[in-house]
Order: sequence, then C-alpha cells, then structure tokens
Amino acid sequence: MFENLSERLERSFKILKGEGKITEINVAETLKDIRRALLDADVNYKVAKQFCDTVKQKALGQNVLTAVKPGELMVKIVHDELAELMGGEAAELNLPGRMGQPSVILMAGLNGSGKTTMSAKLAKLLKEKKSKKPLLAACDTFRPAAMEQLRVLAEEVDVPIFMQLDAKDPVKLAQEAVQYARQNACDVVIVDTAGRLAINEELMTEISNIKEAIHPDEILFVVDAMTGQDAVNTAKEFNDRLQYTGVVLTKLDGDTRGGAALAIRQVADCPIKFVGTGEKMEALDQFHPSRMADRILGMGDIVSLVERAQQQFDEKEAKKLEAKIRKNQFDFSDFYNQIQQIKKMGNLKELAGMIPGVGKALKDVDIDDNAFKSIEAIIQSMTPAERKNPALLNTSRRTRIAKGSGTNIQEVNKLIKQFDQTRKMMKMVTDPKMMKMAQMMAKTKGGMPKM
Repeated sequence: MFENLSERLERSFKILKGEGKITEINVAETLKDIRRALLDADVNYKVAKQFCDTVKQKALGQNVLTAVKPGELMVKIVHDELAELMGGEAAELNLPGRMGQPSVILMAGLNGSGKTTMSAKLAKLLKEKKSKKPLLAACDTFRPAAMEQLRVLAEEVDVPIFMQLDAKDPVKLAQEAVQYARQNACDVVIVDTAGRLAINEELMTEISNIKEAIHPDEILFVVDAMTGQDAVNTAKEFNDRLQYTGVVLTKLDGDTRGGAALAIRQVADCPIKFVGTGEKMEALDQFHPSRMADRILGMGDIVSLVERAQQQFDEKEAKKLEAKIRKNQFDFSDFYNQIQQIKKMGNLKELAGMIPGVGKALKDVDIDDNAFKSIEAIIQSMTPAERKNPALLNTSRRTRIAKGSGTNIQEVNKLIKQFDQTRKMMKMVTDPKMMKMAQMMAKTKGGMPKM
C-alpha cells in the first residue's frame, strides 16, 4: 500500500539534501513536489493544499539544529502532519457494555464494499482480542445469498448468527436480532445491512429507519479504499444522512495510492477505526495514524509487526519449544508448526514492509504467499518417525518424499540441510554458556570480555 506516494515523497525530500538551512525558496520547491504526490495519490485538492500550507508554515518557523539536516527536519514535520491529517490518535470502538443490554454495531456502505466479510472479521476480532461474545445479524434482505454468505463466514469464525431467510423487513429483523442477543447473553450485535447508493432515497431511508429502531452504539461506514477520491465524497454524503461514528477501509492491501485513507478523516470529519489488509479473516487491523505515517514515509511499522506476532504467540508452547531446542530435539513437526504461525500473521510482503528499510528494498520483488507450499509438501510427505528423527532420512527415503511431495531430490536435500543448520544455530543461541558470553560482551559495549 502507498508505494507510489512513498516514492514521490522520498524524491521530494531529496530537494533539500545538501541545503544548509530551510528557506522559503527551497521549501517551496519541496512542497510543490509533495502537493503533486498527494494529488497523484488521489487526495482531495483542498486537503492537499491545506496540508502543504500547514507544513510550510511550520517548516519556516523552525530553527534547524546543527545535528539535524533540513531534509530530516522536513521529514519529521511531514510525518507529524500526515498523522494529524489521518486523525492523530487511534480511535477505539464505543462498546458501553450495559448490564443485560448488548452493544450494537451497525454496518453501512456501498454495494460491493465488503460489509458482509468485514462484519465477520470484526466479530472474530472482538471475540479473540476483546473477549466479547458477538452475534452476527443478517439483515441484508435485498441481495440474493447475502444471508447464506454471512452464515458461512459466521461458521468459519465460530460466532453465532441470527437470520431469517424468508424475512422481508430489515428493520424488524434488526430489532429481533438485538432481542435474541439479549436473551442469549451476547454482549455485541453486529448488524450487516444491504449495500446501497447515496442517491437511492428508498434504501437510504431504510437504513435510517434501522438506525432509529435499534439505536446503535457504533455506525461503521465500510468503504473500498481502491475507489480513491470517490470514496471520500460518498463517505461525506452518507455521513450527512447517518452521522456514523467510524470508517472501515477495505482492500487497503491492493491500493497503491491511498488517497482515501489520507483525506477521508478531513473531509468526512470522522475517524478511521479499522483497515482491511487481506482476504483472510485475521486481516483486520485497528487504524493507527502515526504508524501509517511511518509506513508512508518508509520508516516501517515494527509495533504492528510485534502485535501480530503476539497474537500467534502461545507462551506454554513457546516454553515447550525452548526446552526441545535446548535438548536438540527440535524436529520437522515443530518447524511445520512455526511456518503455520508465520502464515497466520498475514501477507509476507506486507510483513516484510513493516521492517524499516526493507519495504523499499523489496519494492520490485514479488514475494509469493505460496512460498512455503513446497516446504509444507515435503514435510507432509514424511512419516511421523521421519519428522521426529531426521537422521532416518537416507537416500531411498528422500527419493520417496520427493515423489510424494511433487518436488525433486535436490529440493528435499536442500531443505534437510537448511533444517540441520537452523537446528544447530538454535541450539547454540540457547546454550547457557553462549548466553552468558553475550551478556559479558554487552557489558563491555560490544568488545571481547576481559579474561
């Protein structure tokens, strides 16, 4: 995401490279490039102009310290303004949790924006991260198979669903869903509604009636980030009618411009609360303006990367794994399980892009999400005994594994060799003597420990 914008901004900052100080002349040239970059990213013209005027005002009022180069200072100012443009602070969901009364979230948006899928993703997030007991309410009586789609997704995320296939009145259906949640101790109801166009008065009246009937605590407007500037205009029209409390941007992983994310907060005066970053049910992140500004400016996003890793981290399993590594018992089954945890964290190129400096290096590199498939196939073609004891893997067994996995003997040999090297390295790292040596070296500021 934001690849084009990141490149354009980087080129803009190079104008100040080598300059001794920030002046009105050199900053004007830099801002001219920044304005073009924002417009190219499909940011609203008025928003881009206002953004550049604010940056100029702050840049000219700054005294450049001897240790700080003008280009670096400009990056800092632009970073802070980008974060402010997108909302400043992360916005939380408003879930009051009243006694015996479930919190209600109403999902609204255009046709094809991804409301139904996003409803299921949100239910999974609330269940796993917030320890809630959500209920999905299928209130899209307009689109054929919409209820069935939500039912399948509800089954996938293991969340209960309220639906009536023969229902015709979405307002009554939403009211009954809230009543059902109250009776079955569900503390959050996520109401999926039909997609609509802002120009369709009948459908807009319908969702307004649903809002009046169930009094939602949150009204989330789901918008496709790939629609660019049009998404911002539509969001404003919906907000004038519904006064929604938050925006959810979908398909941000496929949008290289990102203008909607930059401008929607300013134009619609409503915070972005979540972003969808992939097709999997786990691919939903809370929106953090400062972290997004980091990524736009090529600084990575280590905090989000660590958070994703923690979601897949099991402390008990980690302790068991550490004990096995210490005893040199780390086997192919453990290796396979680690691969599955990495895959659950999301798109590999996106994960790599969260590491500072790596995103730029991998700009033109295509990282296939199926990169692990051949490794998985090789491991799955091993018997339980072979996975547990790699020493059993002689030539005949390796030939059988290659045929069973659809690979060749060279690939099998390469994997086994890499596995052996990895196991030796892991054993070395967890060796108490090596750990003590590392601590001693740290105390001597990286030098060799004194004997």
